[in-house]
Amino acid sequence: MSFKKTNISYKETGMFSKALTSYLEGAPNLKSFYEYSPSMAAFGEALKNVGKYEYPRKLLATSLKECYNRNIPGMASDATLNNIKKLEEKNCFTVTTGHQLCLFTGPLYFVFKIITVINLAERLNKEYPASHFVPVYWMASEDHDFAEINHANLFGKKVEWNVKDTGGPVGRLPLTSLSSVMEDLFAVMGDGENSKELKQLISDSYNGAETLSQATFSFVNALFGKYGLVILEPDNSELKKVFSPIITDEIINGNSFRLVSEANKKLVESGVEPQVNPREINLFYIDEHGRNRIEKNDGKFNVLNTEMIFNVTEITELVKILPQNFSPNVLLRPVYQQSILPNVAYVGGPAEISYWLQLKSVFTHYKIPFPVLMPRNSALIINNPLAQKMSKLNITVKDLFKDTESLIKEVITRSDGLPDFEKEGAKLKEIYASLGKKVNELDPTLVPFTQAELQKQLNGLKTLETKLMRVKKQKEETSVMKIRKLKEFLFPGGGLQERTENFIPFYLQQGPTFFDSLKENFDPFEFSVQVLTEV
Repeated sequence: MSFKKTNISYKETGMFSKALTSYLEGAPNLKSFYEYSPSMAAFGEALKNVGKYEYPRKLLATSLKECYNRNIPGMASDATLNNIKKLEEKNCFTVTTGHQLCLFTGPLYFVFKIITVINLAERLNKEYPASHFVPVYWMASEDHDFAEINHANLFGKKVEWNVKDTGGPVGRLPLTSLSSVMEDLFAVMGDGENSKELKQLISDSYNGAETLSQATFSFVNALFGKYGLVILEPDNSELKKVFSPIITDEIINGNSFRLVSEANKKLVESGVEPQVNPREINLFYIDEHGRNRIEKNDGKFNVLNTEMIFNVTEITELVKILPQNFSPNVLLRPVYQQSILPNVAYVGGPAEISYWLQLKSVFTHYKIPFPVLMPRNSALIINNPLAQKMSKLNITVKDLFKDTESLIKEVITRSDGLPDFEKEGAKLKEIYASLGKKVNELDPTLVPFTQAELQKQLNGLKTLETKLMRVKKQKEETSVMKIRKLKEFLFPGGGLQERTENFIPFYLQQGPTFFDSLKENFDPFEFSVQVLTEV
């Protein structure tokens, strides 16, 4: 499959946050909330700063090797193994993205994130040959919002994993009840050649795993390992030990609450709504009761939904003994990530970029390098049948981002038989403007009456337009229905395709070369929605 690419700016789509568009425009009011602009030149400075920090490189490489051997023994690609080995060297750096363990990868933008970090690493390797760059997928295995990850949408159908939510880290969920879900998925996928290959990959990954974390690790590696992607499982006691001084400081001093609260106030003053509100302690405690917040009351620390209460000495000692039991929330997770990875860039979606902007002062406080914030690639994929429908309806790529009713009105107006009411209204205004001058010369008191008459005529014109549009819609009911179906297919529920649809329908059509096509068309420095139309 080959694509014709059309770039639509984020602002033009009307579907992206002000925080993201202002950041990309280099708005002066946001410059104090990040370290570098998202440009190739910025990486030269980022490399200097990240290079000065002492990372646990040997521990990181050892931990990654152990994780690969535990999850997928003998299945890591040579490119991935080479990247893990190079992480021990001081001139090796990472570009990272993170994502939840969504079932069968979840929405398309997960794939877009992975392709973006792979492409970014490749570009940096060419631009800065004295260094080596490794693409990393950070598994959000400790998240506990099961409802966000228990389904996948494809062909307009929702394949859902209905199992009791334990409230614990989703990565630790056993897969004993997943067989019926896979049967539902396979039924939707059909029996084509690409389907058989993908079904085998899914079966190998999920049937051969004990937990969701292990299955996701295996599946993502099967899809992207050939590109040298390194998968990191942060639910790791050795890596948490490195982070434990910050865990202890968070418990005792709560610096992140103070610093993020101050940043949020400044963001609001700058006209940007903060993405996340901090808690006094931005940590969870993980045990057999689940993943529960830690709160401080009267000098004691209690784990919500449990009977566990600790004093300062007890909880700080627990951090030393069981650091894996302490889990950072969305605000501290980036700090954990940057404390163990020699990371020069974080690739994220609009919401992620927004909450990273809240954290610069936290990084400054802990003297941890802040990365270049890079938006992930965003895309809308239009297959050939849809492209042909658009052509017949005379709809352009830019038209797609208009709201449905406006688009219907435009398409119908373009067809024969309907006056251009905007032009007719303009003519009326010209006529009454000329009349108004003469009336003003003869009797200025009649000017308000003239203006009222104009408004009455414009209102009548609007009423006539509404009635004719209703008649036209009825006559062109088939076209109207096609426009509605087109919009709903490409923008499910009014949102972007990438936020709902899974990658599988596209893979079934093209096979593994689908990812190669994305790689070829995606540019990590093109900050726009890349509309890919099949040709």
